[in-house]
Amino acid sequence: MSRHTLNYLDELEAEAIYVLREVHAQFQNPVILFSGGKDSILVTHLAKKAFYPCKIPFAFMHVDTGHNFPETIQFRDKLIAELDAKLIVGSVQESIDQGRVAEEKGKHATRNALQITTLLDAIEENKIDCAIGGGRRDEEKARAKERFFSHRDDFGQWDPKNQRPELWNLFNGKHFEGEHFRVFPISNWTEMDVWNYIKRENIEIPSLYLAHEREVVWRNDSWIPASEFLKLDENEIIEQRKIRFRTLGDITITGGIESESDTLEKVVAEVSVMRLTERGNRSDDKRSETAMEDRKKQGYF
Repeated sequence: MSRHTLNYLDELEAEAIYVLREVHAQFQNPVILFSGGKDSILVTHLAKKAFYPCKIPFAFMHVDTGHNFPETIQFRDKLIAELDAKLIVGSVQESIDQGRVAEEKGKHATRNALQITTLLDAIEENKIDCAIGGGRRDEEKARAKERFFSHRDDFGQWDPKNQRPELWNLFNGKHFEGEHFRVFPISNWTEMDVWNYIKRENIEIPSLYLAHEREVVWRNDSWIPASEFLKLDENEIIEQRKIRFRTLGDITITGGIESESDTLEKVVAEVSVMRLTERGNRSDDKRSETAMEDRKKQGYF
């Protein structure tokens, strides 16, 4: 009798597809949180596989800080059009204009934390009961505490000590009105797994992940992209460097690395010898030892 065995990427794929199908079975109005980054692109690709030949049965939601990479927005709009999907956009600028949040001031000001209010408002307004994200446990210690099905209370807050048991592949999505879940289908993937899968499946990604010439400023131990939103000190100068980004977020806080990796093959080889987590160049995570966990408890992604 022949026995078919899956390789590790097939196993991860099957696990993620199972989780996505469980979301469809257990929730009434789920969305995919889409940032235009590689992880949300991966989740989208897995959702296409999970429900093929039908369309993805979820809408997409993007929290727009107004400080995005232009390449990210272009990629988002192109993909949504190809999928013929519904896109819900929550605007941080609108939250500021309405007085819902106050914009930070100073050199290290960022709109990153302001996304929390915008996200929770969009979830409430659209009656979302499940938001599917691309978070992975290897990214950061707070994300390592997440379950596949992560419960949020009626204030949108996360209590890591009060989560549902997940025995084998049994997931409990029951919740009271006003509560919701965040679900992370690729929780068990590593950065290396993501890149190997993207390469295997030939998934299109933004050019920002590949090395290219860009104007940058050295700040907080990483290369921050020059933009209209970046306020320079007197001693800071804009330089031209060959840069790629390991993770994408608000353009004011996403640091790049110097690299010659301008193909997927080179990126895979580079990631295989990395010793610093991919979020090591995100200045928002450097504000304190518990920066990510503090934000997540308030309702962050």
